[in-house]
Amino acid sequence: MKRRERTHHLIELGGLVIKSGLVELVEDDRFAIYGAMLDIAAQLQSENAQSQIALWQRRGKRAFRMEAEALAEKRE
Repeated sequence: MKRRERTHHLIELGGLVIKSGLVELVEDDRFAIYGAMLDIAAQLQSENAQSQIALWQRRGKRAFRMEAEALAEKRE
């Protein structure tokens, strides 16, 4: 059961990387994607980590909301 939950979690995270457009922007270069994530992790070790997380949360929520609205408009 735990392995299935972990697999589902990893698939969701991979989906977010793809959804962000990062894969296409770096032409599926895994070294570049990993390097970018290492930079993000380094930013989170700074004093302003909480404000950075809050900024990313706002951007992510806005992007999900805009996508949901666009899908709803297509269905109408």
